[in-house]
Amino acid sequence: MTARQQAVNLWNSILQLGARRLAVLGAIGLAVFVTVGVGAYYLSRPAQETLYTGLGREDISQMGVVLRDAGIPFDVSSDGTSLLVSYGNTAQARMLLAEKGLPHNTKAGYELFNDLGSLGLTSFMQEVTKVRALEGELARTIQGMKGVKAARVHIVLPDRGSFRREQQQPSASVVIRTAPVDDMSSAQAIRHLVAAAIPGMKVEKVSVMNTDGTLLMAGDDASNQSSGKLATLEKTVGLEIQDSVRRTLAPYLGVGNFEISVAARLNTDKVNTSETIFNPDQKVERSVRIVKEAEVSQNKSGQKPTTVQQNLPDEDVRADGGESSSEDNQRREELTNYEISSKTIQTSSDGYSVKNLSVAVLVNRARLTSLLGENASQAEIDAKVSEIEELVASAAGFKKDRGDQIKVAAVSFVDDSSVLQPYPSPSIMEVLMRQTGTIINALTILAVCALMIWFGLRPAVRMLVARQQAEIEQQRELAALAAAEESAALAGEDAQAAIAMAAPVPQLDHSLAENLLEAANTPQRKLEQIVDLDEEKAAAVLKQWLSEQEAA
Repeated sequence: MTARQQAVNLWNSILQLGARRLAVLGAIGLAVFVTVGVGAYYLSRPAQETLYTGLGREDISQMGVVLRDAGIPFDVSSDGTSLLVSYGNTAQARMLLAEKGLPHNTKAGYELFNDLGSLGLTSFMQEVTKVRALEGELARTIQGMKGVKAARVHIVLPDRGSFRREQQQPSASVVIRTAPVDDMSSAQAIRHLVAAAIPGMKVEKVSVMNTDGTLLMAGDDASNQSSGKLATLEKTVGLEIQDSVRRTLAPYLGVGNFEISVAARLNTDKVNTSETIFNPDQKVERSVRIVKEAEVSQNKSGQKPTTVQQNLPDEDVRADGGESSSEDNQRREELTNYEISSKTIQTSSDGYSVKNLSVAVLVNRARLTSLLGENASQAEIDAKVSEIEELVASAAGFKKDRGDQIKVAAVSFVDDSSVLQPYPSPSIMEVLMRQTGTIINALTILAVCALMIWFGLRPAVRMLVARQQAEIEQQRELAALAAAEESAALAGEDAQAAIAMAAPVPQLDHSLAENLLEAANTPQRKLEQIVDLDEEKAAAVLKQWLSEQEAA
């Protein structure tokens, strides 16, 4: 019998069950399916613990998206305020959510006023709630900025007093977690945001720091280099020099064959330089003054001689002797004023300068040996180290007069690859022990299914099939009985004719003939008579009966 015939027979058998029996059979199958499904769900459900409680709808949706993307199964409590995960994924889920800055504190903003009642609320409680709400709103805004994963704001508002000479100014401190960790691009924007959100607060009263303790912004002016910012700047410069040296040595030695350490000491002092230059080659006459003097003088004196004639009266004595002098002075003074060209240079430096650098490079000796050959001498290795040192000095911007130091050494690296090797896979017994609970749940589910099928579905099907088979057998017996009667009647007529032709029928009395006739009226007796009289004829009747039944 082909598969199609079997399917047709099965479909005919199902149709013969009737609508009522089919409904009962479907209800039983559905009950078994639901019972097995519910049992399998509750037995195979992993044990869960509470990850966070008191969550809002927004936090749960965001956390659900993160956990779903990470492939961590989770569930939400019936009240919708708690998040549940399995015991094995608790630590991983918390670390993942903390990295994303979740959950947010939904009760840290102005929602705090929704939970306050007007009865028994003091002014102090109102002021504290106001500060908390303001801190929460600022933290939410800061967390929405690019690169900021989490933020917390602390605000100090002054107590207003009527008899104070100097009023205290408001101040604030902000702690942020950024990605990457050393990102300080948003610090200045955060200071201005907080200062603008609080009345009377100045920008210099806001301090911003990172979660690793690095002070990003503080002080009167952002241009003033604080100690924390100086440390961050030195770290940034060191990383830039280290990256430059790494890009230089990586193609030459290969990644993993060298290690670099850079220490940069910077000078962030503000420098103002003023310089005036005079050029004597470029001059212009501004004024000329000329003074001229000429002086001429003569002096002459006469003296009479001492003689006898001088004592005589009326004697005129000539004074031929005497002294005479003359003087001629001339003076010329000339004064010329020149305008000499000058140039004034003023320089203001607000950046930083490198005081000195310290660079240390460790090179894997095995790599140098592979480059030079197995039989390389120490002199060849030292020459190669000197060459690497020159490359490092050029990449780092080495200046000897500045006091920079560079040290390159060839050492044997420790083979720590075993630390990064994966753990061996667990044995079969370990896997079975870990999956004991799952195996027990699976066996329980199978046992429940088997019991439901054996004690529920199997008796019902057997009962329905037994009833159907009984009805079919009864119908077949009735059809066979009717066919047997018809065949027996035909066979009885033929047998009587044959007996009459074969031999004379003995004479019987009337009562015995009636009894024999009544006994011969039953199908069984008619068939027995046919077999006793003629076996070949009986076989022909039976064949005809069977052929008619198959045709029907």
